[in-house]
Order: sequence, then C-alpha cells, then structure tokens
Amino acid sequence: MMTAPSLILLGYGSTDPGVAQISHEIRDQLLEIRPELDIHVAFLDYCSPSALQVVNKLVKRGVSEVVLVPLLLSDAFHAQVEVPAVIAQIQAAHPTLQVIASRPIGPEAQLLAVIDRRLRDVLRTKRVNELDGLVFAAAGSSDVRSNAIVARRARQWANHHKLPCVTAFATAAGPSTGEAVRTLRAQGRRHIAVGSWFLAPGVRYSKQAELALEAGAVAVSAPLGAEPEVAEAALTRYVVAAMELVDLEPSLGIDEPTPVRHLSVVGA
Repeated sequence: MMTAPSLILLGYGSTDPGVAQISHEIRDQLLEIRPELDIHVAFLDYCSPSALQVVNKLVKRGVSEVVLVPLLLSDAFHAQVEVPAVIAQIQAAHPTLQVIASRPIGPEAQLLAVIDRRLRDVLRTKRVNELDGLVFAAAGSSDVRSNAIVARRARQWANHHKLPCVTAFATAAGPSTGEAVRTLRAQGRRHIAVGSWFLAPGVRYSKQAELALEAGAVAVSAPLGAEPEVAEAALTRYVVAAMELVDLEPSLGIDEPTPVRHLSVVGA
C-alpha cells in the first residue's frame, strides 16, 4: 500500500521558547485532523532540530518522500532564499530522496478570521466597544512584492470592517505600529486597534505591540498561534505539494509506468 509523504513543518526558530512551541501545537492540530500522517517539526534557525536532522532520521527509517511546509506568513526572504537552500542541502545529502517545499501558509485570507477572533478577545478583556481605526501589523521584508501582498490582505481586512487601516511593518519596509497609530491619531481617530499578522510571540511582535500601546492604541491582538485555520492552511499546502511530488518521481522504465498516487492518500 502506498503511503503519503512525510510532512515536516518548517518553523521560525527563536530564543523565545514560545515561538517553537507554536510549531509543535500546529503539529498537534494537524494530527487531530489527519492522525495517519507522519508529521514532524523542524526550524530554520536558533532551535533544533533542523530540517536536515529530521530528514536524516526519516531516511534511516526508509522514508522516500518528504514535503516541507514553511510556517511563514509571507513568501519573503525566508521562503525565497532560506527554504530553497534547505531543500538543496537535503538533496545534496540524500540524492535519491524525493523532497519538495510547499508555498508558505501565508498570506492565506482565511487567517484573517484568526486576527478577528484574537482582536475580539482583547477588546472584550479591555472592555472596548468602539473602534474608529485599525493597524495591520506584520513582520515585513526587504522584498517589495511580498510587502505588497501583505498590504493587500490588510486592505481586505479593513474593507471587511469598513474602517480606515494603516499597514505597519516591523522592518524598515514601512511605518512601525507606533507610527501607524500616530498617523491615524493625527486624523482625529482615538479608538485604534492593532491586528497582529504574526504567527507566534517573539521579539518583533513584542516590540511592535509595545510601540503601538505607547502611541495610544487601545488594544493589540495576540499572534495567530495554533488555531484550526492555521493547521488547515498547512494541510492544504501539504496536499498540493504532495501531488506535485508525484510528477517529480522518475519514470520506472518504458514497460513500467510510474504509479499514480490515489488522491485519498494525501487528500485533505
């Protein structure tokens, strides 16, 4: 019986243990949805294990196909440079292994529902009943196209709520959350909330939250975390990449056609 490829969730590493914990919680969520899948967690930096370390163990077990799903909220530097470098490293170490990386889980529109839920939670806690401005806070990148896609998500979010919104980035790509809040306050808006397009807590998120509150924001939502929508986005990415992996398999010969994996093996 043909088995589905092993799945490696490739997360951000951090010195903050809470960041790594989110990756493991997403794995737990995925196993609740698809308990039969072979799912592992690896990190791009700071934390262990690395993707290669995980793959080394899988290959020893006889695994022949692996799909990496980057737990990233944009296709910026990490997705465009670091993830391909990881794939190249794995292929160099294991030339016969079939390995592919999916697209990052972001910026999927379904994740905006998580921002709303997180924001409602903090607004309820702070007993805030009125908003007249929003800030969409993201990590940001030196990649202009990636930032533009994130900004498009921010506009979609703002249009849904029918409120003015400024997109803020933790990098030099755009205004900080503090600057974004001050821009809205200069327009006469006083009830400004920040939606956080961050997957996990960490230095960047904490700094942006601090800057926003100092500038007068009434609330800052918590990071997305291991919510069902996040796990579902990761599963969708895995399924698409796993089917692409079928096309990468070498032909078995003129008289032996390449077997076609049944959709039920990897399907969501």
